[in-house]
Amino acid sequence: MSNFSDCPFCSEDDAIIKNEHAYARFDKCPVNPGHVLVIPRRHVSSFFETSRSERQEMLNLVDEMKLFLDRTYSPDGYNIGVNVGETAGQTIMHVHVHLIPRYKADIPNPRGGVRGVIPAKQSY
Repeated sequence: MSNFSDCPFCSEDDAIIKNEHAYARFDKCPVNPGHVLVIPRRHVSSFFETSRSERQEMLNLVDEMKLFLDRTYSPDGYNIGVNVGETAGQTIMHVHVHLIPRYKADIPNPRGGVRGVIPAKQSY
């Protein structure tokens, strides 16, 4: 693992679970209770720059964390997302996959889900 001193995701201190290429931790500014980030161990900024092995290991952790969150938080649904680049809202330039538990009535109308990244396009 590369260690970039100014990158908060290059430290695995808060890891819940790890595998060869990735680790998972709770988001420090969660959207909902149980909001988790899955992060490759190698410092890389874009999801599209990760290796096939890194992507597979990240998705394995998404599956494992989903089971953990089901048992711990009992959400009613999930959103999974990745921001790639500043224009897409990425603020930490170390790729990370958001696994966000969703709960009935956590917002008035969830229709459109991830389309909400552009609020005017969420409802269709």
